[in-house]
Amino acid sequence: MENSNDKTSENITEADSVLRKEYEKIRVEIEKYAQILVERLINEELYISTAESCTGGMVAAYIVSVPDASQCFNESIVTYSDEAKMKYLGVSDITLSTVGAVSSETVREMAMGMRKQSECDISVVTSGIAGPTGGSEDKPVGLVYIAGSYKDKVVVTNQVYNGDRTMVRLKATLDAVRLCLNILDI
Repeated sequence: MENSNDKTSENITEADSVLRKEYEKIRVEIEKYAQILVERLINEELYISTAESCTGGMVAAYIVSVPDASQCFNESIVTYSDEAKMKYLGVSDITLSTVGAVSSETVREMAMGMRKQSECDISVVTSGIAGPTGGSEDKPVGLVYIAGSYKDKVVVTNQVYNGDRTMVRLKATLDAVRLCLNILDI
């Protein structure tokens, strides 16, 4: 006779397997776009820097995992706290107290601040709520703002991603790398 604990264990194992396959699918996509980005930056003799909050360095990690990334990667800062955003990127305390860290205004200031302090050609930044806690009605778990700055432009996007914390961070990383490619074409 089958034990109900055995069934539960099988279901969890099956769900974990499906989730791992989803993670891997997104990782492969990120690697593909990071490769394209690095090649493009090298060809155009441009340097990139990242400032990350909710992605915690994932964008930088995928970029520098590409061979020859040292020819186009300048630096990365994980600015998880509001204090770090102000200290390293010059984000205004008024912005943070008025609209919060997870906002278009904040990532815009982060992107401009990163370009200025690192003297790079292009910057990409993230700030969001990866979960599982921390969300609100106005800013739900999964909400991520991404900004890219290149030349005199700053492009800001936002998305509410579904999934667990890892999935939210992976999806945001994918979109951040894609934004870098898109902003180069503007």
